[in-house]
Amino acid sequence: MIIPSIDIVGGNAVQLVGGRAHALDAGDPRPIADRFGRVGDVAVVDLDAALGRGSNVEVVRDLLARAPCRVGGGIRDVDVARRWLDAGARSVVLGTAAIPEVLRRLPRDRVVVALDTREGEVVVDGWRRGTGSGVIERMCALRPYADSFLVTFVEREGRLAGTDLGRARALVAAADGAHVTIAGGITTAQEVAALDEIGAEAQVGMALYTGRLGLGQAFAAPLRSDRSDGLWPTLVTDEAGVALGLAYSDLESLCRAVESGRGVYRSRSRGPWVKGAVSGATQELLRVTADCDRDALRFTVRQRGAGFCHSGTRTCFGDDRGLGELARRLAARCGAAPRGSYTRRLLDDPALLRAKLIEEAGELADAACTADVIWETADVLYFALVALARSGASLPAVVDELDRRAMAVSRRRGADSR
Repeated sequence: MIIPSIDIVGGNAVQLVGGRAHALDAGDPRPIADRFGRVGDVAVVDLDAALGRGSNVEVVRDLLARAPCRVGGGIRDVDVARRWLDAGARSVVLGTAAIPEVLRRLPRDRVVVALDTREGEVVVDGWRRGTGSGVIERMCALRPYADSFLVTFVEREGRLAGTDLGRARALVAAADGAHVTIAGGITTAQEVAALDEIGAEAQVGMALYTGRLGLGQAFAAPLRSDRSDGLWPTLVTDEAGVALGLAYSDLESLCRAVESGRGVYRSRSRGPWVKGAVSGATQELLRVTADCDRDALRFTVRQRGAGFCHSGTRTCFGDDRGLGELARRLAARCGAAPRGSYTRRLLDDPALLRAKLIEEAGELADAACTADVIWETADVLYFALVALARSGASLPAVVDELDRRAMAVSRRRGADSR
């Protein structure tokens, strides 16, 4: 699949040719990350840190809150790598620091070994110095310590001249089951599809920034369909993974959805349609994911208005339920809860809400039997969701925070730890 890249110099997204010539300045990387993140992981490289001339740490931290990121550039020791993983990076990309002494101290499924190669020789120090080692030789030496490799063909990087599929095929074979991402020269959707076919991901920069390759087109390249009409069944879910309904996509609707950030689908009878264009029940597209067979899609959306179904319910399978429904109902009641209702009292009286949160947390801590624990947990969740609604925050934001914490590799000690 496609891995869009964001290289950062002086706070801006840039593209270099051959790692040296400054060819393009795309400005603020934040909106770029918003768009790129719709199709999955984004490769973020702090080139200033990689070249030892400063860093863009705050900018990169902003990007981590916007998209799933693989972070590289200037990560030369275990402590820096751990800090990025704790900050929410999906993985860290190590170049010169990719040595056994460092790799064995990091979670192997969260590390990508970057092997930059010029005409088959591994180069380091911002692609400026040759090592005398061949890329396959280096890959085989590090394979016991790494599950992922990023191989950049430096002589092709930024030149829009195509990649070398023969070399890519040899690298996938040498990786012996490890994940391989190829960068350098990838320009067409056909190349993205060919790399996917041999088991490699395609990391793309210049072709996306110049418009030679569309983001939706690149994402769709490996997709296939077993339907006579060529459409891709598209499961539409909300942020919590709750299925809202089933739709269909084709290349045109998928590209429009990815570029616009909206729920755009293909009607089997009317052609492309934008969800909510007539009803007002609009969707913000958060993520598109292909299934393992590349013949079905999942759109993760933020649903607004009455819901996804034409009948007025939130889902095509009926009304929603559970924590998500309760959180949305409480948020809606913030300005409309009846005067005198208990929810209205809690929303209007911070002291009362605080007292109930403390009281119910204590009762949960003291609960002994399973039935009591369930009862008291329900109370705690209700009052916590009222506090969330009162602040204007959302339950999906809390889930995102929990997901970020789950990716931390440095574990907090308890308050009573010695």
